[in-house]
Amino acid sequence: MSPLESASQKEIGAYQDAALQQLLAYVQANSPFYQRLFARHGLDVARVRTTADLSRLPFTTKQDLQQHNWDFLCVPKNQVAEYCSTSGTLGRPVTIALTAADLERLYHNEFLSFSCADGGPDDLYQLLLTLDRQFMAGIAYHGGIRKTGAGVIRLGPGHLAAQLDAIRQLGPTALVAVPSFVVALINHARSVGFDLSTSAVRRIICIGESIRDADLQPNALARRILEAWPVHLHSTYASTEQQTAFTECGHGRGGHHQPELLLFEILDEQGQALPPGQPGELTITTLGVEGMPLLRYRTGDVCAYYDGPCACGRTTRRLGPVLGRRQQLLKLKGTSLYPAAIFNVLNAVSEVVAYVVEASTSELATDELTISVALRAEADPATVLPQLRQALRAGLRVLPTLLVRPLAEVQARQNPANKRKPASFIDLRRPARLPPSE
Repeated sequence: MSPLESASQKEIGAYQDAALQQLLAYVQANSPFYQRLFARHGLDVARVRTTADLSRLPFTTKQDLQQHNWDFLCVPKNQVAEYCSTSGTLGRPVTIALTAADLERLYHNEFLSFSCADGGPDDLYQLLLTLDRQFMAGIAYHGGIRKTGAGVIRLGPGHLAAQLDAIRQLGPTALVAVPSFVVALINHARSVGFDLSTSAVRRIICIGESIRDADLQPNALARRILEAWPVHLHSTYASTEQQTAFTECGHGRGGHHQPELLLFEILDEQGQALPPGQPGELTITTLGVEGMPLLRYRTGDVCAYYDGPCACGRTTRRLGPVLGRRQQLLKLKGTSLYPAAIFNVLNAVSEVVAYVVEASTSELATDELTISVALRAEADPATVLPQLRQALRAGLRVLPTLLVRPLAEVQARQNPANKRKPASFIDLRRPARLPPSE
């Protein structure tokens, strides 16, 4: 645990105020993008003295990064040690350049994160994710785990049989994986007659998908895992742009903030700060980043934060699950919902082994939704479909179009452009719904 994780709010505030001043001076001197932005807004950064002054600063958006990617670079290119990129889920991928110091910062963050998730030098982690294709999280997890002194098994994504063989033969104590893939692993283990509860795995660090409801209780996806495998689940949230993770401790009351590495705000649609427990858009400011620091970056992710000391001894704020993305808000037959609400319904139905939700625009310029599901081989669609329709009506109050397709077709629809990772939600609506750029 770092000193700031258990510090008083006054001590955390003093540290962050000084770090913010250093950041503003740094980007004023080195970032072509922020030099233009400050000039356009007539902003004197010397007048921004504390985090309470953040509202004086303009926002940075995804479109800014997409349109002016290299204007964010604050160092000569010969000082770049690694180029990572976003997945391109919400448009053209963005490249993030990291210096050697940025990589160390990244590993330090994940060292703190894995330590927060009860990890230590006696652990052996199996990584069920890619470390190639410019994926920042993969190298971050690997570097952070090694800083804890623990061992690593790098198997990559997919390959259920190989994953299970490694679990049986090498005895990892923890997995780092996408929760829906863990469900697939459970199904595979069941099909070959292996009882996962006899393995050495005791914890799973869940990436890429929420495992908590808005009230911080296990959601349907988490419950499916826990009903089949007596492990402890830890949620973690991060993005390539913020280069920092929020990770749960063993008490599962939200992902702990690392105040030495990041400032964050939860804002309403008017850009005003919201109190604890009220969902809004996560907006971040990086601290200690050399290559491509960001000021008030609007992530588009909707979540809430919680304050007050945690039973683990940390005094930092905690981030709740991502409830949805602003860009992905759907309006179906008068009802507003995020894809995550649909996922929660589908994840509760054990006969569903894969799904993809596709949004399109109708001739009347309204949102339309098509859900394609693949079922277990032994499942009877005539029985499962009515149950699914009933569950969707109860959970969403509306009924999207529901289709049963072969597993291979659903998997192909999850990744139509052969991107780095498949998606459970495909937004085909036009025009694209993006947040306004400052």
